[in-house]
Amino acid sequence: MSGKPKLHYFNGRGRMESIRWLLAAAGVEFEECFLETKDDLTKLQKDGSLLFQQVPMVEIDGMKMVQSRAIGNYIAMKYNLYGKDLKERALIDMYVEAVIDLNELLMTHILQPADKKQQHLATIVDKATNRYFPVYEKVLKDHGQDFLVGNQFSRADVQLLETLLMAEECKPDILAKFPLLQSFKARISNIPTIKKFLQPGSQRKPPLQEKDVPKVMKIFH
Repeated sequence: MSGKPKLHYFNGRGRMESIRWLLAAAGVEFEECFLETKDDLTKLQKDGSLLFQQVPMVEIDGMKMVQSRAIGNYIAMKYNLYGKDLKERALIDMYVEAVIDLNELLMTHILQPADKKQQHLATIVDKATNRYFPVYEKVLKDHGQDFLVGNQFSRADVQLLETLLMAEECKPDILAKFPLLQSFKARISNIPTIKKFLQPGSQRKPPLQEKDVPKVMKIFH
């Protein structure tokens, strides 16, 4: 049996994408087992693989882990992406939780009805530029380091970069007023493991397209 983590999810971003990012950032190779149909999900549910009957699920170190935050915490701890002490870990958790909140908005944009899409995009832009990005801009300014926490590459940097790139997919100039975040994006994107993940042909997933939504919905509903 392979020692690589095995990721069970549909062939798209969703809540597994941040886990892919973390593993890639840590330089960890992983395998993917894609759910193609409702039956694929039902099989995992019936054989006891899913503790709470839902994916994402990651097989790692003899465990079948579910709940994306728990999986992310485990990977971050295992691969030294979780700060050097309890206070740094608390900061990382705060920054990551806020990123997840914004990420949820970005992720669900494609699922909005046509008549709600414009308003939803306006909400994304408002929250990104008035609530979330100013905080990270200030953090980088106040401590003057390359990374968000301490002066060490952490999970917070990985998840923030993922979300910055997703936000730019929705609105290409969304970082216009945030010069330090622009520099941060360029800097973190050039870390070798991240740079590799950003190349074509990696296991990074493209944005979900309208035409793919019905297929994904059939797996889960």
